[in-house]
Amino acid sequence: MSLNVFWFIPTHGDSRYLGTSQGARPVDADYLRQVAVAADTLGYDGVLLPTGRSCEDAWVVASSLISVTQKLKFLVAIRPGLSTPGLAVRMASTFDRLSNGRLLINVVTGGDQGELEADGLFADHAKRYEISDEFIKVWRATLAGEGGAAGYDFEGKHIQVKGAKTLYPPVQKPYPPLYFGGSSEPAHELAAEQMDVYLTWGEPPAAVAEKIADIRARAAKRGRTVRFGIRLHVIVRETNEAAWRAADELISHLDDDIIAKAQAAFGKMDSVGQQRMAALHGGRRDKLEVSPNLWAGVGLVRGGAGTALVGDGPTVVARMQEYADLGIDTFIFSGYPHLEESYRFAELVFPLLGKGKAVGEQSLSGPFGEVMASNIVPAAPQKKAA
Repeated sequence: MSLNVFWFIPTHGDSRYLGTSQGARPVDADYLRQVAVAADTLGYDGVLLPTGRSCEDAWVVASSLISVTQKLKFLVAIRPGLSTPGLAVRMASTFDRLSNGRLLINVVTGGDQGELEADGLFADHAKRYEISDEFIKVWRATLAGEGGAAGYDFEGKHIQVKGAKTLYPPVQKPYPPLYFGGSSEPAHELAAEQMDVYLTWGEPPAAVAEKIADIRARAAKRGRTVRFGIRLHVIVRETNEAAWRAADELISHLDDDIIAKAQAAFGKMDSVGQQRMAALHGGRRDKLEVSPNLWAGVGLVRGGAGTALVGDGPTVVARMQEYADLGIDTFIFSGYPHLEESYRFAELVFPLLGKGKAVGEQSLSGPFGEVMASNIVPAAPQKKAA
């Protein structure tokens, strides 16, 4: 498989267990830098930075990581309605130039209504998509240089600009690629009309296939094509049994009260995607494997992406292949804790995908592994018999 594999920068905190401070670690510049450098060194194609009031600001964090990474791309959110298109244009262009073309844009339209109102955006679900549609039209046109020297004019229902232009165009032409996720009908329309990559949360393959088919059909009517990606957690170990034990351990500190409070909070959101995530498990611990090796335990208390692939390396790759066969070419993974799990995934899965650095591609000529008894070099791994 020739796939893009991204990791995750945990700007809302990190832990070994969900729902408890035990085994937790705070967000600080040093830890976020460790995760980013690990992802860059191990050969991940990019990283996603989450957005919202529960997170450190994605643009500030991503900017702080440009100089400590070399090839890593940054998938950073813009929030139509929370900023103007002109400001978002300048931020994107500057970041793309300073990182030498390593910016990817995550368009985030949905969210918690209470959080959006606290940020000053009083718009219902339908109006937010109207704003997003106009916002992205202006954003794309401005970065693409439409309007020439006079700039780009736009008169919409929610957004009006006159003479919009950028004096410092981005490295990527005509603009950094647009990623977007949403499960409602307006979201599918927006994806088909304006986005480059549609992202789905980790639903069972049959449900993902329906989404892909619908967006492909809508895009085809407009003479467009759209790429597809999926956002998942992952729990990979050397054996399937060990992976399932790790999944159980991850939620071992959750009690029913915590789960009920989290589910009640998610129930107040108007996000169709969040509703679909919650429906996979219904808040119940006994119905968490919602498809082979697709585990919904994370979604008991975590908003947004709530499912994980669970298994050994070959099993995880087999499940990835099922999604790839549907048209998915980008996988955005995360694991708890993110630093250690980035290494674990790279060790157990990358060789099966033909990604990362093979033993012979190391930058140093010394042994691969720890030298034993002063002079015994570790033996190369043996291939298992078929």
